[in-house]
Amino acid sequence: MTQHLSIKAIPILSDNYAWFVHDGATGAAGMIDPAEEAPLVAAIDAAGGRLDMIFLTHHHADHIAAAAALRQRYGARIVGAAADARRLPALDVAVKDGDVVTLGQAQAQVIATPGHTSGEVSYYFPAGPALFCGDTLFSMGCGRLFEGTPADMFTSLQRIATLPDDTLICCGHEYTQSNARFALHVDPDNVAVQARAQQVADLRRRGLATVPVRLGVERATNPFLRAADAPTLARLRKEKDNF
Repeated sequence: MTQHLSIKAIPILSDNYAWFVHDGATGAAGMIDPAEEAPLVAAIDAAGGRLDMIFLTHHHADHIAAAAALRQRYGARIVGAAADARRLPALDVAVKDGDVVTLGQAQAQVIATPGHTSGEVSYYFPAGPALFCGDTLFSMGCGRLFEGTPADMFTSLQRIATLPDDTLICCGHEYTQSNARFALHVDPDNVAVQARAQQVADLRRRGLATVPVRLGVERATNPFLRAADAPTLARLRKEKDNF
């Protein structure tokens, strides 16, 4: 049977996204990075009131704040990095790099993606194909290096870059328009960057999300994903922090 994963971005807080996913074969439901209870309860209840698993990418409050409440309400199991267990809600499933977590019949491959934080993980569902990468890779950008090094982030982005071009990048924030301005600043002659920036401006003008976005688009337009080495990424990140 061909696996299918349905994916819905739910805007929460000021500029975050939680991601609501369903395994097409079984109806099993998962939520990635839930941080605001009311809009997520509304989405879950509208879809039938089922939540089986909660996937956490990292420990920041704007990614985990509603996890415990949703577990209590729906009986969902919380999945997160074993290495960060002390900074996460109590984990039902503690994972490490290379582990596989099953949602219904859909499998999620755990990829360690430190950089933004030391313990961040991403979840890759081949059934999407989709990658839920928290604050590691953004459309046209990457996360600030709060705990990791430029080398950590470079390695994490290079691992993401090995995934198929049609992988949907499902990140944690709506940062694309500001990221596009920086990408145009550092790569002004890149026709792909120009086209994506125009598309993003149009989407935001209409109040629409700019993600998910295919990894192939990011390869062509994201200066951090295109960085040749860690020192280049470090230079870009420092420049972006002050842009």
